[in-house]
Parts: sequence; C-alpha cells; structure tokens
Amino acid sequence: MRVRRAVVLATVVALAAGCYGGTLEPGVQQGPYPVTRAVDGDTIRVMRDGQEIVVRLIGIDTPETVAPDRPVECFGPEASERTKQLVTGQKVWLEYDEVTGETDKYDRTLAYVWLTPDTMLNEELVREGFAEERTYQEGYRYQDRLRAAEDIAQAAGAGQWTACP
Repeated sequence: MRVRRAVVLATVVALAAGCYGGTLEPGVQQGPYPVTRAVDGDTIRVMRDGQEIVVRLIGIDTPETVAPDRPVECFGPEASERTKQLVTGQKVWLEYDEVTGETDKYDRTLAYVWLTPDTMLNEELVREGFAEERTYQEGYRYQDRLRAAEDIAQAAGAGQWTACP
C-alpha cells in the first residue's frame, strides 16, 4: 500500500510539474517550457521534453502574416510583433482543453499559453486588440473569458478594431 501511494504521489507531482510523459492533463498548467520563437500572432514554438513543438493558441485568431495562400492581412505584422515581444526569451506554461483536443489537423499542439500563472497570452492578445476570439469548437474552457476580452477591446477601439476597416 505504501509503495502504491508513493507511485501515485510521484505521478501527481510529475503531472503538476509538466514532466510526465503520459497523457496530457486538461485544465492543468504544465511547464515551464522555453519559447524558441513566435511563428506569427497566434502560433509559437516551444521546447517540451527535449523536442520543439508548434503551439497554436486556443480560442483566438490573429490576422495572417505567413499563410502561403493568402496575403498579409491588416494588423497582421503588428500582431506577430506583439506576440514576439511577449514570448521572446521567456518560459511559458501550456494548458490543454479536452473540448479542443491536444492537436489540430496540422498536428500543432493546441493550448492556452500562460506567461505567468495568472496571465494568459491568448487573453492578453485579444484584450489588446491584436487578436479576436475565434470559436472553433463550442464550449471550450475560456470561451466566455476571451469573448469578454474581445468586448473590452472593441469598446476601446484597441488595435485592429480601429486600425482595420
């Protein structure tokens, strides 16, 4: 019984630290993971367990800058630059959502990215007007929170809400 309890405790500690190689735990911030670069406004790369992964931020969409089949969109360069400012040289925590799943159709890891335990990158970008809330799957964990941040940005005319027609 004592050995079993120790194994369970070790697993819980490993999950909390984000270093368990098993199933990702939705609703738990895992990390910190060093950011290797910002790809664009809503996609970053991080090192997780010795492997670089592409992380697509859940619940938001920023104007395009790197899509090969589309032109650069209004406020796209600014959104990419803002994400770069916030994550370059930083370590972040990732939180997964069971509604969206762990990856998208492009095999990108889907996550809420936390700059600190209380500051979500996804939400900051929306609140500042660099991103808009985008529902790909109804009922994801922070949907109401991101929609409220978008309402604030629109009311203030922040970022793309004033800069773009």
